[in-house]
Amino acid sequence: MTVLLEMKERIKLIYSKSEVFIVPVVKFLLAFIVFNTLNGRMGYMTRINDMKIVLIAALACSFLPVGLMTLMAAVFSLMHMYALSMEVALVGLCMYLIMYLLFFRFSPKDSLVVVLTPLLFALKIPYVVPIAVGLLCGASSLVSVGCGIAVFYLLQTVIDSAPNIRTMGEEEILEKVRMMVESIIGNKAMLVMIAAFAITVLVVYLIRRMSVDYSWTIAMVAGAMINVVLLLIGDLLYDVNISVGSVLMGSLLAIVVAKVVEFFRFCVDYSRTEKVQFEDDEYYYYVKAVPKMTVAVPTKTVKKINAQRDMAAEPRSGGARPSGRSVDVERTAPDRGGSRSASRPRDGARKGQRSMTVGKAQKPENADADLEEYEEWP
Repeated sequence: MTVLLEMKERIKLIYSKSEVFIVPVVKFLLAFIVFNTLNGRMGYMTRINDMKIVLIAALACSFLPVGLMTLMAAVFSLMHMYALSMEVALVGLCMYLIMYLLFFRFSPKDSLVVVLTPLLFALKIPYVVPIAVGLLCGASSLVSVGCGIAVFYLLQTVIDSAPNIRTMGEEEILEKVRMMVESIIGNKAMLVMIAAFAITVLVVYLIRRMSVDYSWTIAMVAGAMINVVLLLIGDLLYDVNISVGSVLMGSLLAIVVAKVVEFFRFCVDYSRTEKVQFEDDEYYYYVKAVPKMTVAVPTKTVKKINAQRDMAAEPRSGGARPSGRSVDVERTAPDRGGSRSASRPRDGARKGQRSMTVGKAQKPENADADLEEYEEWP
């Protein structure tokens, strides 16, 4: 567990240092996937079904708020609808306006939910949405989830109705509008999904807000079970052909994703829970304090030690030898008769013997006196 906590702290540290670069890259990748998915599933307008257009639009969304990404995705889908039929585009525009009014009224900050919900439906992993939204967002976010589901089924209805719409003439305007409206309103699978996901979001939100231990784990498990039960009941009542295996596997995957979200968002240690009671002039307070599980990231400190040797240059004086050496010189005085004689050095020491010393040069005694001739022994 300590290793995972250290990894989490390192990831948070990297994100805090490089947030300016990470957020635009994530927005670019998300916008690219969304626009490319729209072009792949619809692709009726060949002018925007181009990789260059997708890259330019995704690059623009990387520096814009997520709400504008939602707007640009809606524009992409409306352009494809218009290439198919003007009546289909009109119906789609009316639905977008109704969803925008609901979304702007209840949950204007959940633009990312509206973008991710139809994308995850297209990727066949929609059951992550209600549990993750219930854990991370508020109760009003169920409106955003419902809008995202409605967008997916609107696009799916357009794709399924495209062959019939192409066979109709231009004068059959009312028939096209009626077919689209009836297909959308009569889509029982959409209604079952909206109801099941909305109830799941509300249940997960209410349970994870409770003060019981392991509330997040209880919330995600209860939400997955309620979601499965509601979808199966809807399948029995309205025969919407929901695959039981995909629902079960999707719910298990949703729990795994929710545990990862809990680890990064709400990682606490219930074994060290403390309950505190105090009061003031008006109220009694009962507080339950649950500490977070944190660990200090080990830091490596590297110290560089440079051994520098200060070599102080000593000035040279007279005829003295370089620093670090001294010269011992033994001299002989002349005889009175004028003859010059040399005496052996005592103890067998040679004249001119050199001795190595450390430090300042030593000046020989009487170095300034005039030296007579002297003789060195071989």
